[in-house]
Amino acid sequence: MDNQKCIERLEKKGVRATSIRILVLDALMSSPRAMSLSDLETVLDTVDKSSIFRSLEAFEKHHVVHSIDDGTGSVKYEVCEGEDECTLSDMHTHFYCEKCHKTFCLKDITVPVVPLPDGFETRSINYIIKGTCPSCRNKA
Repeated sequence: MDNQKCIERLEKKGVRATSIRILVLDALMSSPRAMSLSDLETVLDTVDKSSIFRSLEAFEKHHVVHSIDDGTGSVKYEVCEGEDECTLSDMHTHFYCEKCHKTFCLKDITVPVVPLPDGFETRSINYIIKGTCPSCRNKA
């Protein structure tokens, strides 16, 4: 990924573009799947865990990323596509492979919007499908 794109995205969201934040955002933007703190530690082996975690906190606060609870107890992170905030279009379907424990983004499969009773407001939607990914199915 181009560092300049990362810098522009961070600055547009009001986040100071430090070298660590650029590395973390680049890793997230380059990944074909949602990544956990542990995944990022593996990819960014020269960066300490607390720096990665602080970057993720800042990113989530400023709507650079959104978190995904795939039911594993390990939060995953994905870059928001919206310009200002994560929108309902960012709330797409995710697939959790029970064999390799990876969470995949299925961006072409939108989450159905559920009409809520008066007074309720949607903040986020978490739609997870669990099963076996194609790579793991082919290994069987």
